[in-house]
Amino acid sequence: MYSSAKLSRVAAAVALTVGLTTTAMAQVTSSDMNGQIVGPNGNPAVGTVVKVTHVPTGAVKTVTVNSAGTFNLRGLRVGGPYTVEIDSDEFADQTISDIYLELGEAATIQRTLESAANYENIVVTASQVGSLAFGQTGPSANFDLATLQQAPAINRDITDIVRIDPRIYVDEGGSGGIQCVGKSPRFNSLTVDGVRMNDLFGLNSNGYPTERMPFSFDAIEGVSVEIAPFDVIYGGFTVGAPLIKDKLFVFAAYEKLEGANTFDRGAIGSGAINEVALTQAQLEQIQSVSQSLYNFDAGTTPLSMPNEDEKLLVKLDWNINENHRFAFTYNYNDGNNFAESDGDADEFELSSHIYERGAELQSFVGVLYSDWTDKFSTEIRVSSIELDNLQRSMYGDGTPGGNDFGEIKIELGNDTDTSEDDLTVFLGSDDSRQANELDYEALSLMFRGNYYFDNGHALTFGYESDKLDIYNLFVQHSETSITFESLEDFTNGTNAEIEYGYAYSGELLDRAAEWGYTSHSTYAQDEFYLTDDLKVVAGLRYDWITTSDEPVGNADFVAGNGYDNTANLDGLSLLQPRVGLNYTLSDSTELRGGVGLFSGGNPNVWMTNNYQNTNVIGGEVEGEYANLFDGSVVWVNTEDGVTAGPGYSVPSDLDEEMSSGAGSNFESNNLDPGFVMPREWKISAGMTHINDEDYVFNLDFLLSVTQKQAMIKYVGLERVGTTDEGYPDYDSVGYGSLELTNSDEDSVSYSLTATMNKSWDNGITFTGGYNYSHAEDVQPMTSSVAFSNFQYRAFTDINEEVSSLSDWNIEHRFTADLRYTTELIDGYSTIFSAYAVAQSGRPFSYTISGNSVYGYTPYLEGNNVLPIGAERNDQTSPWWFKMDIAVRQNIPAFREDHSAQVYFVMNNFTNFINDEWGILEEVNFNTAALGTSSPESRQGDASLWEMRVGIDYRF
Repeated sequence: MYSSAKLSRVAAAVALTVGLTTTAMAQVTSSDMNGQIVGPNGNPAVGTVVKVTHVPTGAVKTVTVNSAGTFNLRGLRVGGPYTVEIDSDEFADQTISDIYLELGEAATIQRTLESAANYENIVVTASQVGSLAFGQTGPSANFDLATLQQAPAINRDITDIVRIDPRIYVDEGGSGGIQCVGKSPRFNSLTVDGVRMNDLFGLNSNGYPTERMPFSFDAIEGVSVEIAPFDVIYGGFTVGAPLIKDKLFVFAAYEKLEGANTFDRGAIGSGAINEVALTQAQLEQIQSVSQSLYNFDAGTTPLSMPNEDEKLLVKLDWNINENHRFAFTYNYNDGNNFAESDGDADEFELSSHIYERGAELQSFVGVLYSDWTDKFSTEIRVSSIELDNLQRSMYGDGTPGGNDFGEIKIELGNDTDTSEDDLTVFLGSDDSRQANELDYEALSLMFRGNYYFDNGHALTFGYESDKLDIYNLFVQHSETSITFESLEDFTNGTNAEIEYGYAYSGELLDRAAEWGYTSHSTYAQDEFYLTDDLKVVAGLRYDWITTSDEPVGNADFVAGNGYDNTANLDGLSLLQPRVGLNYTLSDSTELRGGVGLFSGGNPNVWMTNNYQNTNVIGGEVEGEYANLFDGSVVWVNTEDGVTAGPGYSVPSDLDEEMSSGAGSNFESNNLDPGFVMPREWKISAGMTHINDEDYVFNLDFLLSVTQKQAMIKYVGLERVGTTDEGYPDYDSVGYGSLELTNSDEDSVSYSLTATMNKSWDNGITFTGGYNYSHAEDVQPMTSSVAFSNFQYRAFTDINEEVSSLSDWNIEHRFTADLRYTTELIDGYSTIFSAYAVAQSGRPFSYTISGNSVYGYTPYLEGNNVLPIGAERNDQTSPWWFKMDIAVRQNIPAFREDHSAQVYFVMNNFTNFINDEWGILEEVNFNTAALGTSSPESRQGDASLWEMRVGIDYRF
């Protein structure tokens, strides 16, 4: 294999900081090297030349040690190996070999030169330079190429890697989203070679803009997790070869997946993992009636549906000369999944209600690294990303409003004494996918400079802008949603309630939101040694947003509330001071800490709601119908090629009401005109210690104070009293709207993490860790829809501002990563690896129906109200333990410069051993009806064992 192949890979930086989704997020795509070079008496070795050579490509950088004895190099390739030659005219030279650089972490070289009279040249390896294990100012985690290639990564996703850190929980029972120290995955930021690959719109709960990781797993050189980055810059087949020796390199990675989505629910006696309160006879009756009376094939119990994913990444890396390097990366991803829309324990979807989701993504990035002098270097980056999102009902043709059949909901009340056995059966096109289209484009520009003063100060400064343009059409019930309160009514077509959403103009596309904004950042930072042992990183970052796009004004809103609904993000800004410290206590121990302010963000889908749901362009109408088939209903807007009737058509009275402009959104949305940028203070303290046996111990404490966090309130209400049960009673006094605003309540979160890692000469490597986490928020904000964020949470007062335990908090988490390398076949490595996790369960709340205890309170559906005296998320699901394993055996390849490997990976090996082990049980959506005896349900994907066997051939 060409050694340059792995070293031209992309650098994936996962910055898991709070809410950096609406502000410019500068991320690193390279590595740095800095250090102190002193003479035998500790005096600065001024004038010493440091030459750094990237061995695989031959790229060279040189720098001269300044009067403070320090040097800095930026823009180095991730990985290695590197050779560092220290050339002094006064002292003995030194050469350090086999240095590997980690993404986003500067390698610190601290060397004391010996007298030239005693030595001519001293040669050491990187493993003999203990300072390379130090240098951090805040809590973070780095994973190198060996970890990526050897860990049991059955999903071939960075989530398989970052979960090794005990602070990071991957939601294996749900979306697969990365949850860091109890924070929402919507607030993560992910960049790949400088392109933001996180979900810029905020629609996906996995944090990606696509269904799976949007770039090839084999293309990754390293992964860096920045939990509190006090540096101000933060906000298949493998083919690689040099095209021109030591000048131009190309790397390409192609990957294709053909898999399946599985579903775990079925009727009573079906043998499904989760059986719902539906008999086989009821299921067959629903299928039969749907076909005979409604002329629609409702489908079957969904079991498995095939999905695909395709990735292509191409990178060119050009050593223009010793002082300039240019890199270009193209990334493409297209994939799909099939998903349930209504997946509560009291809901069941036939296959016609399953929907297809996916995305096609393309990104481009060009970066120019330049060293203009020994003191001044720059990085200029231009990147763009385009995404075409797919949300399509199973029976639709993929065009907005072009679905063949609307949604039908059948409510089954199986027990009149309790609601525990109630069930709603869904068929037809899911109401949220009947008119759903999303596209966005983002253009990012970045200029960053570094200047090194003779006195040892290193200045970093820069400007960045991110321009985002969004097109989003989201109209629920555009093909109607019909609700029957019993199976008998569905069978007879009687007592139906029909909801219809459209544009008042009759043109559905008029409901689309087209808007955008540009986020800007400028920053300056000084890095210097206050003493020989104390490094300080201090800087300021300023973020601000500009936009001219406003929601359409609503005169009724103004008349009812006294202010308008046209507020936007223009003018939001935040100045963020940050200081990071690193203190060398001894040769084996360092202390670190920092304090800084970070701009919080709001996924753009929340802002898009305010542009779409103004009640001016379109809305919702509904009606009740005694009989759908006795001729009393006139059906219009019938789909082509079918007979007019429910599901395929719209009642004429609803169509006329819509055309008159009389409809309304029950959840008119707006932005608070006084909205400010959410923010979070982070304070951290940590320690790294390496003992005489080379055990590396890390201890980190992180305290976060979230301020002005985003939340949804219902405006147009006034509290008029208290109900008999002790709940607040409201009255309508204005124009009702769901308002995106800030909370005045602060949330305090903290975590304590301890890790240990060690490599032995016998081929064993072990990393273990524990994390304690207590994370709070005011509202979980789990949904992309304002109405759902407002309603589907546990509360006592609908507009309360109470800081409670986060939905994502995992209080205790133990992780272990074990690897053993040997040779079962002489000359060919055999690698055994295992990953294990033991963690406490996710929190949840017991709740009651709001309609039973409130007076006037809008839109309280289901069980979402806390009993008086209870706190949100005061219950916890059971602990979960599982182990994943992998075995990789290198085998002979066809040529000496090729490599081959057969591998075996098993996810949830514990469940393979015993089918009652490794089972994850959680409460869906973090709430359960009070009195429910067993609120947890088995999470199918996370509770099953899975095996992958394959061959990896590299050339």
